[in-house]
Amino acid sequence: MKRQIIKIDEERCTGCGECVLACAESALQIVDGKARVVAEVLCDGLGACLGGCPEGALTIEERDAPEFSEAAVEQRQRHAPGEGEAREASSLLTHWPVQLGLVSPAAPHLRGSDLLIVADCVPVAYRRFQEDFLQGRTVVMACPKLDDSKAHMEKLVDLFRTARPRSVKVVTMEVPCCFGLSRLVRQAADFACLQAPIEDVVITVGGEQRA
Repeated sequence: MKRQIIKIDEERCTGCGECVLACAESALQIVDGKARVVAEVLCDGLGACLGGCPEGALTIEERDAPEFSEAAVEQRQRHAPGEGEAREASSLLTHWPVQLGLVSPAAPHLRGSDLLIVADCVPVAYRRFQEDFLQGRTVVMACPKLDDSKAHMEKLVDLFRTARPRSVKVVTMEVPCCFGLSRLVRQAADFACLQAPIEDVVITVGGEQRA
């Protein structure tokens, strides 16, 4: 049957999850960093989720789709985790890859982003890494000690020139081998003539943000 149903623009979707919270029928879910309709029978097509999307990635379209089923919604909600559980289980990572050596400077998610550059050890040492740093940011990871610094410098310059991030946050550990990452980022920004603000955050070996 032809009826109204949600359409999701994957290019615009950042996987923030606001639409999931706005959908009373539990028809939406974040899968691989993007919002998806779990099952078309769960979507009533009324569009309550549209206003929850900050990127305007959701619209209503009329097309062939199975009929909306209240029974399916009830069954889905009986077996779905509570809101707190769902939030706890969902990763805030919205893109892949994240290793600097594998990232394409021309990737759409990097353009004009709030860029997070993280030393490899940080997510292991800092328990609330995703909640405190990742939300709303595009992340790349590198190790200033073990990786090829020259290759990283070239990649960062290319990334800054191509993507022109609007801000850069560098998160490192307080250990000596991490000091080079922040210096590398600032040198690359100078070479690329990037005017975006650069912020440094240091994590202690005890897993706290250093004041």
